[in-house]
Amino acid sequence: MSSTSTSAKRADVYSRVTAEIIAAIEQGTGEWRAPWFHNGTSIARPTNIASGKRYRGINTLALWAAGFAAGYGDGLWGTYKQWQDAGAQVREGERSTTVVLWREIHVSRQGDNEDDDEGHRRMFARAFSVFNIAQVDGYERPAVPALPEAERLAQAEAFIANLGVKTVFGGSEAYYRPSADTVFMPPFNSFRDAASFYGVWLHENGHASGAKHRLDRDLSGRFGSASYAAEECCVEILSGLILADLGIAHHPRPDHAAYVVSWLKVLKDDPKAIFTAASKAQQAADWMHAQQPQAEEMAA
Repeated sequence: MSSTSTSAKRADVYSRVTAEIIAAIEQGTGEWRAPWFHNGTSIARPTNIASGKRYRGINTLALWAAGFAAGYGDGLWGTYKQWQDAGAQVREGERSTTVVLWREIHVSRQGDNEDDDEGHRRMFARAFSVFNIAQVDGYERPAVPALPEAERLAQAEAFIANLGVKTVFGGSEAYYRPSADTVFMPPFNSFRDAASFYGVWLHENGHASGAKHRLDRDLSGRFGSASYAAEECCVEILSGLILADLGIAHHPRPDHAAYVVSWLKVLKDDPKAIFTAASKAQQAADWMHAQQPQAEEMAA
């Protein structure tokens, strides 16, 4: 097959995958969740034992401070009763850490002699005392299913290796660090399935493709900013495109659309944002293919 026909076929796949992601976004998507298993072991990700949800806002800072001061190596927290309900016991003499739960309450305006009686809402704060897993006895973490090494896919491993970007495995976070030009990934066995693992690995290598000595995209945006959102949309679409190229997923997975839509909210004032992101994703995908040995052979 000629390089021209290969490129045309790839462009058709890119158009279809992008269209399907857009269609999924328009139909509505659920909340995106990381496709690897988190057990809350990171002290930097304080998590509640009962709900499994991460603490937010000022509570995160309070639990960080308490955890680091006490030398805890785990981010799992709960109230005295929550630990009891989990079959554990807070040790006598352990000091708690205070967190705050904000709730919205409805207050009637009838006492204010207002004409309308719809009332108004106020935020009500309630303090809770929580304890770290290091302060309790009798708790064992549920076993986390491990993805077998036999599920690795040789063609994806080779494709990503040919990109020449260093990857360090370990921990519970996936990210690209521009200053070290290095991708950091949770281990393979912590992912739900192989497609999720390679999708995330391609996503982070997608960020690496934007480095100044490669495609020179703007990687300086802060978390939550429009430029950060644009980059996240770009590399998540890229991930879907390359998975399709590699035959790992013939259609974009629902989590691709859910992740993209979470960032499109930041870009809501730009109706062309998804198309701009898709265009940059295709450029990055073309760069990835250009790093493969067969690309060099075709050019020779």
